[in-house]
Amino acid sequence: MSGRTFAVGDVHGELGHLERLLSRLPALDRGDTLVFLGDYVDRGPDSAGGVALVRGLPARTPAKVVALRGSHEDAWLKVRREGWPEFVVPLSNGCLATLRSFTGGPVPDPEETPTREEYTALFSGSFFPDDVIAWMQSLPLYHEDDHAMYVHAGLPRVGDRWARPSELTDPGPLMWQRTPEFFGEYEGKRVVFGHTVTMALPQETSVYTPGDAADLFFRGSLVGIDTRCGHGGFLTAIGLPGLEVYESRMVLGPGAPPAAGSRG
Repeated sequence: MSGRTFAVGDVHGELGHLERLLSRLPALDRGDTLVFLGDYVDRGPDSAGGVALVRGLPARTPAKVVALRGSHEDAWLKVRREGWPEFVVPLSNGCLATLRSFTGGPVPDPEETPTREEYTALFSGSFFPDDVIAWMQSLPLYHEDDHAMYVHAGLPRVGDRWARPSELTDPGPLMWQRTPEFFGEYEGKRVVFGHTVTMALPQETSVYTPGDAADLFFRGSLVGIDTRCGHGGFLTAIGLPGLEVYESRMVLGPGAPPAAGSRG
């Protein structure tokens, strides 16, 4: 059996939440693994600081650190390769906050639009340091251990069964998929994912704090841990195999989801 694995949800530029969450995890040892599910950048005020912290963790912890590529890292790589104005322009994607965090500019107001010069830099992604782009390119698209499979977004069906990440020739679903079928019907080896905020998941099927739609999503073989960090929410992690839950929003003792079928 593998050692413990702690999976961390979408950070989205919220360095403070990331630091607070990591401080609440138990002491890690060489047998443990820390898995980040991607989306380190955009929306929050300090994408550059969040990226630097995650990149520096292997030198600070004896645990194995696995940082997956999220949809926002994948999007910026596309911007750099060929441009993608449809990703850069919407204010809701939070790209201006990322640019300013890397260039030292002020945190933008929620409705603030980029200057002409900033649009030029955003459309090309030229403000990212080359080493950060190389890091994004190197990020794996999934991780698997004895406890679970870890992906940013989800798994597609292949024929009459759910695909394993290693089987996919098109890795897009691992980073971008949002399908009600996966959220509502997946069964199999446990999958821990982010990308879709938990409030948008079928809360009527979640057995973890069913009265709080903003909280972690737990349904049988699925654990969704994007709790809106970067959207005014908080950052969540889950420890496996014990199913301990850790949050950045308040100091509470970790709790385990109730058994499947319980509304506890």
